[in-house]
Amino acid sequence: MSPGLDFETRIIAKVNAAEKLREAFASRSYAPLLLNIGSATDAYQPVERKLGITRAVIEVMSECAHPFSLVSKSSGVERDLDLIAPMAQRGLAAVYISMTSLDAGLSRILEPRAASPQRRLQTIAALAEAGVPVGVSVSPIVPFINEPELERILEAAAEAGATSAFSVVLRLPLEVNPLFQQWLDLHFPQRAARVMARVREMRGGRDYDARFGARMKGEGVWAQLLEQRFRKAVARLGLNRERVELDLTQFKRPLKPRTDGQGDLFG
Repeated sequence: MSPGLDFETRIIAKVNAAEKLREAFASRSYAPLLLNIGSATDAYQPVERKLGITRAVIEVMSECAHPFSLVSKSSGVERDLDLIAPMAQRGLAAVYISMTSLDAGLSRILEPRAASPQRRLQTIAALAEAGVPVGVSVSPIVPFINEPELERILEAAAEAGATSAFSVVLRLPLEVNPLFQQWLDLHFPQRAARVMARVREMRGGRDYDARFGARMKGEGVWAQLLEQRFRKAVARLGLNRERVELDLTQFKRPLKPRTDGQGDLFG
């Protein structure tokens, strides 16, 4: 399937995700790991309002006191604060909100139908007020498009209550590359060549470099300058002063149904 319109219109829902997670946690061989929700795709897509898969997964995490982090660009995470906030108070949860721009118009072009920048800042504030460790993900950074806003995005997030931050530069693997370049030609024709030249400068002359350690940050002078800008802004704003340490020691195995109808508590 295409990572373009197919991604939004042909939804594959893992409707038994919570059930499978509970089974995994119940296994005698399972040892708790730091898990992240939303790293592959956003956990609060519109269909989540109907299916409730993400909430069911968090319910399993809560039941088993299993730590997790969550990344989202959606305000939908506020719905599950009744589960996330108590876990956060026990050192079991942290949330990161993705921010690509403070400009509502640019945000609509970059991420159509996603929450507006102002709404995302409100979500950061709501999470912080509820006592949830909240960070901001300034990702992806696109040269000459949202890159000039880097410091302003970090400032706005810090003012809203974020205490940590990270960023990822634009990545163009596989089918994403031609789709992005079509998007760039459509929306920013006068900047398209300049953007791609800078992307290739960071990727050793290629459109993408998949090497571990380089794919998230890029290499070269521009990548180094961008990293310096990020670090200086983070230091000035007091972000990332304390690392959020999630507690793996509280994990308890779930009550696993037995074939005779009785319960068996493992662990």
